[in-house]
Amino acid sequence: MLRHRVSFGVAWLLVLLLGGAAAVAGLGRLDQSFTASGGPGHRANQAIQERYGNGAAVAPLVAVASWPAATDVRTAETAGRFADAVRRAAGPGARTVSFAGTGDEGFLGADGRTVYALVYPAAGKPDLAGLAAVEAAAGTLRAGLRSALPAARVEVTGVLPLQHDSAVAGPGPAILAMKAGCALGLLVLLVLAFRSPLGVLAPLLLAGVTSVGALVLVEAVAAFTEISFIVVYLVPVTALVLAVHRWAQPPETAARSAVAAGAAGAAACAVLALFPAAFLRSVGVAGLAVAAVGTAATLTLAPVLRSAATRTTRRTPTTRTKRATPATRTSRAPGTTRAARTPRTARTAPLRAGRWPRSVPAAVGLALLVLLAGAATQLRVGNPEAHALVAAGPARDGLDRLTAAGVPSGALNPLEVLVPSGADAEAVAARAARVPGVRLAAAPAAAEWRRDGSAVVVVVPEEEPMTAAGAATVTALRSALSGGAPATQVGGSGVVDRDLVDGVYRLLPYAVPAAALAAFLALAALTSAGTATRAVSGALLASAASAGALTVLWQWGPAGTGAVTGWVPLVVGAFAFCVSLDRSVASAAGGPSWAGPVAAGAGALAVLAVGIGPQVELAMLVSGFAMAVLSDALAGRHRTPPVSPARPTYRSSFQLV
Repeated sequence: MLRHRVSFGVAWLLVLLLGGAAAVAGLGRLDQSFTASGGPGHRANQAIQERYGNGAAVAPLVAVASWPAATDVRTAETAGRFADAVRRAAGPGARTVSFAGTGDEGFLGADGRTVYALVYPAAGKPDLAGLAAVEAAAGTLRAGLRSALPAARVEVTGVLPLQHDSAVAGPGPAILAMKAGCALGLLVLLVLAFRSPLGVLAPLLLAGVTSVGALVLVEAVAAFTEISFIVVYLVPVTALVLAVHRWAQPPETAARSAVAAGAAGAAACAVLALFPAAFLRSVGVAGLAVAAVGTAATLTLAPVLRSAATRTTRRTPTTRTKRATPATRTSRAPGTTRAARTPRTARTAPLRAGRWPRSVPAAVGLALLVLLAGAATQLRVGNPEAHALVAAGPARDGLDRLTAAGVPSGALNPLEVLVPSGADAEAVAARAARVPGVRLAAAPAAAEWRRDGSAVVVVVPEEEPMTAAGAATVTALRSALSGGAPATQVGGSGVVDRDLVDGVYRLLPYAVPAAALAAFLALAALTSAGTATRAVSGALLASAASAGALTVLWQWGPAGTGAVTGWVPLVVGAFAFCVSLDRSVASAAGGPSWAGPVAAGAGALAVLAVGIGPQVELAMLVSGFAMAVLSDALAGRHRTPPVSPARPTYRSSFQLV
């Protein structure tokens, strides 16, 4: 590599520039629906989307109107006026349903003066563009209703408007100060660790080329199979932590540990990619790409950067210092840092005197990790509860008005039952209305709810689907309608979470052991069985602990989300597994003990600087990444293995491979 440093440097520069442009252009190939495919709910939503053009996996808008106390909202005049205003404001192609079209008092509030309507805008596919169109429709609907109904207090809420208000709220001064502090902390940490401008820029450059190269590979695979957009979050963070950690390794161990850890991570991710679930396949393909490109960058680009750092150091004037004695002389390989220089006597001296004090925090850390891993068994996946999405805003005003009138928040995630041709939609609605936990079930007779002999029945549950009661309602409804002939299909935004559990998380008891076994076999072939056992067990513990941390912080914590967004634990767990593998293998190869904490701190500070803010789902992801690297740093305290026996020194990276 050093003989051809210019060629390799130019090649990686082209990867960074041209690959970056290609990666941005190819983002459209990634699936942006964030829904689990293949389940019965997904098939029902696809059928509804194809036939009716809206609704299905996209939660509707909820228009809420509160009339003066003297107004009777049950009269045909008041109910019809509200329904007509909603229909006009929603625009052509939208599907609307309220008390006027069904006569169901489930659309009325307990206060006797509040009424709501469900609105499915014409444009509403379950991708980023479709969701943006629904968010824009919320503003149009709100303005149109307020103009048409001046006597009533009108609000528009829904899952998407709540998420939109959270995203546009923007960070306040305190959060901006925290973001700036994290960014400054990242810079200070890298400066203290690597002590030179090139030492600070090199890991960032390695992370950049790894991210770009991996995204290009993932997008190439997306041309042939479904790959979720979640890889955009997984790839750069994983690349950053691995780059910082590998740059901190001395050159005599960096290549060997990178090959071993990269092979183990690639083997585990390749196994995940084989499972028939889009999220698992996406995580597997992304991890495999990061492992491959990251290892290639470590073997080819890192030596070039180390040689440049060495030349820069040699040209820098230094002051004369007292010559160290042989007993305390330190060794510093090119590209390593001052922190990596450890006196030889310190590496071989007995540690009996300090052994017990160091074992106490290690035992406490291990106990904490085990407790967090236990908390992961109580993880509930799904969209956060509505009240936790945003604290203030127009959509939150609508939600508060709805719940104050006695209407449960389950109205924000209704179910849609596709009734095939030849079946009685009214009979299906009557059967669904008798299911425990269902607030109302209606079969609107309007033309937009009936197409080609089929019909859609809307079912409003009492509880949100991510809660235990809401999930039980979905299961009971499917069971109650499964015996009909011809068969009905239960879809809607309320089944997405259940499909994620059924289609993805039920595969984890098979996917995780298979991936761990593949990583163990790869590591055992390249290192030793003991090293492989420690690395894989530690990676599994760190992965489980990160999921447990999400449970404690969000599901049980002050935020009270009630659930964790389904794809977040998958991304965070895969990230924790790969990072922990790399850390453990590098430690076994004789890497410095400070490398793992530095990489963990850099990763945590980077994700906090970029992602901390009021948006709940992004905050979940950011906190999960931060807890994953900190959990691995904590796990490293109790599993620092002895340095492996001396191995052959390879003359080139290709010979090593």
